[in-house]
Amino acid sequence: MFEEFLTRSEFSSYKDFKENFKVNVPENFNYGFDVVDRLGMEKPDKLALLWTNVAGDERRFTFADIMRNSNKVANYLKSQGIKRGDKVMLILKRHYQFWFAIIALHKLGAVCIPATHLLTKKDLVYRNNAASVKAIICTSDGEIAEHVEASQAESPTLEMKFIVNGDREGWLNLDAGMEACSDVFPRPAGEEATHNEDMMLLYFTSGTTGMPKMVGHDFVYPLGHIVTGAFWHQVQEDGIHLTVSDTGWGKAVWGKLYGQWMAETVVFVYDFDKFIPEDLLAVLEKYRITTFCAPPTIYRFLIKANFSSYDLSSLSYCTVAGEPLNPEVFNQFHKLTGIKLYEGFGQTETTLTVATYPWMEPRPGSMGLPSPGYDIDIVDEDGKPSKPGEVGQIVIRTDKGKPLGMFRGYYRDDALTAKMWHDDVYYTGDMAWKDEQGYFWYEGRADDVIKSSGYRIGPFEVESVLLQHPAVLEAAISGAEDPVRGIVVKATIVLAQGYEASDALTKELQNYVKTNTAPYKYPRVVEYVEELPKTISGKIRRVELRNRK
Repeated sequence: MFEEFLTRSEFSSYKDFKENFKVNVPENFNYGFDVVDRLGMEKPDKLALLWTNVAGDERRFTFADIMRNSNKVANYLKSQGIKRGDKVMLILKRHYQFWFAIIALHKLGAVCIPATHLLTKKDLVYRNNAASVKAIICTSDGEIAEHVEASQAESPTLEMKFIVNGDREGWLNLDAGMEACSDVFPRPAGEEATHNEDMMLLYFTSGTTGMPKMVGHDFVYPLGHIVTGAFWHQVQEDGIHLTVSDTGWGKAVWGKLYGQWMAETVVFVYDFDKFIPEDLLAVLEKYRITTFCAPPTIYRFLIKANFSSYDLSSLSYCTVAGEPLNPEVFNQFHKLTGIKLYEGFGQTETTLTVATYPWMEPRPGSMGLPSPGYDIDIVDEDGKPSKPGEVGQIVIRTDKGKPLGMFRGYYRDDALTAKMWHDDVYYTGDMAWKDEQGYFWYEGRADDVIKSSGYRIGPFEVESVLLQHPAVLEAAISGAEDPVRGIVVKATIVLAQGYEASDALTKELQNYVKTNTAPYKYPRVVEYVEELPKTISGKIRRVELRNRK
């Protein structure tokens, strides 16, 4: 159905796509009613969600099922006092109830705050108070419900707690409550009706450099993901799409909801806690997944598993995002499957801003070219456009209008918004360079770029070289203080199985980097660790590595 929102839906080239792609934004668009319910009424028997877990349980939901179940949840939440503008946090892992709940909140006009089950009491207290959270809908799995309870005394706005997949004292049972409610939920009118500019989603960033920021998105945000699902993921109306992401992260609505259902594909959900490559490969084979998206780390582990034992012939298109793609991963996956990986780049604050699209030949390690609607540039420290090959900061120019799906600013932080977005230029904080053909190549966060002996060194290129060496499982590059050079390149390395740290290995790795990239980029300091410090979203905390003595 996504074609109905576009002026044109077929394009002959990237140039045609970039220049002529346009979304016709309806007045007072609401994804719950204008997409989910329409499909539920017009194509009630079409499969929308296919859910399974590590125990082998399986649930299938048609669009009519999603419509009815989200209506039940909306009626139940309304009966408990949830209304338009209320902040409701969802901590539902990969449970199918997430899809019922988020659509219900959209219909109510409440603000949905997806969150990870890895949060602790401290994390929850910060989020509850920063956003004035009124209610939390939580999984009964693990310890997260205990952390929610521990946070409540210090969270004055938190009035109610709902739980799924079990009962718990002091909690309302969402599963039982929704089943007692009607499966009809009329579209609100008057003061309860939603408007395009209303806040629909609120995300907390992963906090790689400081406390998480609050990123709010309005009700037209889902329309920005037509590009993501239909033109980048290339989902198929008769296909099954899997994006590997927990529902607590923005990537989930990028790959498991908005664009995919507008393109009428089946969203596949594999509910697991611990990632085991062989288990994921078995799922890809069993359910005949047709389109697939995951971060490079997932691909890295998949290609090191017993890949040839699985029939992945159903796969037709694969994409990669979440962190920079190492060329070695691209090459190995292509060798094993014949499928090229199409990279994409964006932020919590945006939709897909740069990507490799179907009309383009992937350049391993390159993010690709700017998406339609985004006026993207790379600028130096003075804000002037960087020349090809020169590293600078990625910016989004908004003098001709805000791109569809881009955030409106940091919630309750006008000072930060003004710092990052001024003079009609939004500074992403991400560093990159462009080649002569305009392809973007990622270097790292602005805070992560190392200035050593007059050189600017991005961590990604050095990490990519190290990851090509068989001894290296994971690597993180950061700057380390040096009495002579000021700052030198430091490599923090997790070794692959069968390798042990030694001076000889350090020398070998240093020479390997010198041989495979510019010699001045080699790590003068090498540290071996059991694991790298990461945020709860899995991103490397280089700020912690820089501060480590």
